[in-house]
Amino acid sequence: MSVPEAAAATARANVNVALVKYWGKRDAALNLPAAGSISVTLDGLGVEARVRFRRGTTDRFVIDDAEASGDERRRLSQFLDLVRAECGRDEPAEVETRSTVPRAAGLASSAAAFAALALAATRAAGRRLDARALSVLARRGSGSAARSIFGGFVEWQRGERADGADSAAQPLLDAGAWDLRVVVALVSSARKAVSSRDGMTHAATSPLYPAWIEGVARDLTRARDAIARRDLEALGLTAEHSALTMHAVGLGAEPPLLYWRAATVECLHRIWALRAAGTSAYVTIDAGPQVKVLCDPAGEDRVRAALTDVPGVERVFACKLGGGAEVVP
Repeated sequence: MSVPEAAAATARANVNVALVKYWGKRDAALNLPAAGSISVTLDGLGVEARVRFRRGTTDRFVIDDAEASGDERRRLSQFLDLVRAECGRDEPAEVETRSTVPRAAGLASSAAAFAALALAATRAAGRRLDARALSVLARRGSGSAARSIFGGFVEWQRGERADGADSAAQPLLDAGAWDLRVVVALVSSARKAVSSRDGMTHAATSPLYPAWIEGVARDLTRARDAIARRDLEALGLTAEHSALTMHAVGLGAEPPLLYWRAATVECLHRIWALRAAGTSAYVTIDAGPQVKVLCDPAGEDRVRAALTDVPGVERVFACKLGGGAEVVP
């Protein structure tokens, strides 16, 4: 089946920050997680993707004005093959993406990119998938992209089926239902030496890994309950526990895996001191050196001030909770 030369669509998706972490896979080829996870979607930090199916022989990918190559191009092309199979298309595509978040730096840029790409590519191919189907599709490009299809607080189900059809994300609470902030300390905008994908594979060599997986169910229950009650303290403490135990697993791997910089550790101490002085602020750190702090609007300025003068921090910015993936007119 062919599509007209002008068949195109543009979509935008925001990054998400896992509060109960995704770290480990039960099936690497299908990006099926070893355990569930809960995240929050951020406003204003994301990726816009434009997809145009056209006549030709090969796909073309332009990321932030530069041609994609190597492993990055391969992953994108393989994902488009999934879209073409889903939509009954065979034409090559031209893909352009533009990001407002540093890539491969531990700020979930790939989650936003593949969520936006899943929506834009299926629309360009003439299909309107529902949100759950989009989540399953986006997951194939990047596991955490399953969560960026939705806004606010989101839970990604582990699923039990071997084909992954039941491993999708679902919304827990809309972005507008709880007014919170996530303050981000950008410690390094450089590309990580070890990708999240490679890192979670290597982390499975740690003797702490089985205990980590066993403890996720408890963290999920605590986080769900805290979100339902709008309990920042309970949610924040659960998020800190999940993040710190995830990084402890990496430290126990062989050889050890450490994403943190000196500034990462100092940011932790600054936030803990701030909390001891009465500000409700809680840290989470993904597979990278960046520090994210969950707080209420009243504490945002104090958190910013505490992090801004930490040696090694490049910049500090705050995000409100954001919405899900959407088509751009």
